[in-house]
Amino acid sequence: MSDTNPPADHAFVDDKDPASPMEQNLKSKATWTRFLFMVISYVLISLASIVGSVIVLFGFLWVLFTGEVNRELRGVGQSLAAYICENVRYLTFNTDDRPFPFGNKWPDSGTKEE
Repeated sequence: MSDTNPPADHAFVDDKDPASPMEQNLKSKATWTRFLFMVISYVLISLASIVGSVIVLFGFLWVLFTGEVNRELRGVGQSLAAYICENVRYLTFNTDDRPFPFGNKWPDSGTKEE
C-alpha cells in the first residue's frame, strides 16, 4: 500500500477542507434547527394522539347512543389524521415542509357532505 494507492476501505480525504462531513453537519445551524423542529413535532404528535383518542371515544359513544355517525367528529378526526401524517412525513425526512404551526396550514378534513 503506497500513498498513491490507498486501501479500498479508506475514505477519500480532501486536503483543502479538513472538516469531515460529519463535523460539518454537527456544526450546521440548519441541522440543529431541524432537530429542534423535530422534537417539537414529536411532542405535537403525542398531544394529537391524545386528542385523537378522545375523538374516537366520543365518536363511539355518539354511535352507541344515537345510531348514526357524527359528521363533525368524523371531519375533525380526518383532519387530525392528516396532521399526524404530515408530522410523520417531516420526522422521517420524506419532506422538508414543516407542518402546522411552523409552515403549513392546518390540513383540511377532506370529507364530503353526504
